[in-house]
Amino acid sequence: MGTVLSGDTEPIPRVRAARGHGHSAPPPASRRVRTLLIGLLTPFGVAAIVGAVLLFPTGDAGRPATAGREPVRGVVTAAQSGPCSAEVQTGAPQGDQCLAVTVRMTDGPAPEREVRIIAPLEPSSPRFAVDDEVVLAYAGGDPLAGQSYQIVDFQRDVPLILLAGLFALAVLVLGRWQGLKALVGLGISFAVLVLLVLPAIIAGSNPLLVATVGAGVIMFAVLYLTHGFSARTSTAVLGTLVSLALIGGLGALFSITARLTGLDEETATLVGTLGHGIDTRGLLLAGVVIGALGVLDDVTVTQTSAVFELRAANETLGWRRLYAAGLRIGRDHVSSAVNTLVMAYAGAALPVLLYSSISGVGLGGILSAQSIAQEIVRTLVGSIGLIAAVPITTALAAILAVQELRSSTNGAQRRRG
Repeated sequence: MGTVLSGDTEPIPRVRAARGHGHSAPPPASRRVRTLLIGLLTPFGVAAIVGAVLLFPTGDAGRPATAGREPVRGVVTAAQSGPCSAEVQTGAPQGDQCLAVTVRMTDGPAPEREVRIIAPLEPSSPRFAVDDEVVLAYAGGDPLAGQSYQIVDFQRDVPLILLAGLFALAVLVLGRWQGLKALVGLGISFAVLVLLVLPAIIAGSNPLLVATVGAGVIMFAVLYLTHGFSARTSTAVLGTLVSLALIGGLGALFSITARLTGLDEETATLVGTLGHGIDTRGLLLAGVVIGALGVLDDVTVTQTSAVFELRAANETLGWRRLYAAGLRIGRDHVSSAVNTLVMAYAGAALPVLLYSSISGVGLGGILSAQSIAQEIVRTLVGSIGLIAAVPITTALAAILAVQELRSSTNGAQRRRG
C-alpha cells in the first residue's frame, strides 16, 4: 500500500475507497470465511426457526384474555363533579366527591346512545372535558345503563399515527434507502413481538425461552435485511449471540441469588387476568433479553464495521494491532451506550423511584425493594452484556478481517501464477 508524505510528519497510510457499513456493499467474502461463518451461525438460525414454529400458538391458545370486557369508543358530552349520592353505587361513601361523565358511544352495543357514568373522584382520577374521545369497557348487562360501563382510557390513535409518520419521514429523509430498510426491520421486530412473543407467553410457554427465540428471529431477520448478507453482518450477528447468552446467564444467576420473583403490581394484575400460572421470574428475564437486544445490535454492527474499515485502510495491521485499535473505538461507544441504557431504565421506573423516595425508608431499603431491585439487576446485567459485546465482537471481527485479507491475497497470487 502506498503512503502520502506531508512535510516532516510520519508516513500516513493511503486509505482505500470506503467499503463501510451503510455506504456501499462490501466485497464478497472468501470461501474459507463464508464456510466458517455459515458453520457457526447455521445451527443458531435453524434453532430460531424451529423454536418459532414450535412455540407459535395455534387456535385460541395465544388470544389475549379480555376478562369479559368489550372495548367501546365514545365522545364525552358532559362532565361535572359533585357529592356522591347514596342511591348511586359508586363504591364511595355518601358525601365524598364523585365525577359524573356523560358519553355518547360511537360503537359497541348501543351506538349513538348516551350513558352517564359516575365514579369516585380521587387524586389519580383523570380529568375529562367535553369532546374528549374516550374508551369504555363494557362488562355486559343493560347497554344503556351507566353501571355496565367503565371509562378506561383516552383515544390516542390520531396523535400516535401522526408521530409515527413524522418518525418514518425523518428516517427516510436522512437514511433514504438504508432508512427504508431500517423501517422494514422495525416492522419485522414489532410483528415478531405481537404475533409470536406475546401470544406464546399468554398461552403459557416459558417466557425466557420465548424471548430468546423471538430475539433470535429478530436479530437474524433485521440485521441481514438492514445491512445485507456479508461477513461483516455475520460477525455482528455472532457477537450479538454471544453477548445475549451472557446476559441471559447473568440475569438468571442474579435473579435467583437476589431472590427476585418478578411480581410487581402490573405482573400481579396480568396473572389475575390470565387465569393461569406464569413464570414471573422468567418474564423478568425475558424483558432483560429483549430490552438489551436493540442496544447490542448497535454496538456489534458499529464495532464490526470499524474493524473492517481499519483493516481496509491499513492492510499491514495484524490481529493484535487491529484488535487494540478497534477496542479504543469501542470504549468511547460503550461508555455512552451504557449511560443510555441506564437512563432508559431509570426513566421507565421513574414513578417507582419517586414513590420509594417518599416512603420514609432508608436508601438501602429502597434499593433492595422488589420493584427497584429488579430494575437494578435489569440495568446492570444489560450493561455488563453491552460492555462484553465490545471486546467479543472486536476480537471476532479482527480475526475474520485478517483471515479475509489473507484468503484474498492467496487467491490473487494463485491467479497470477
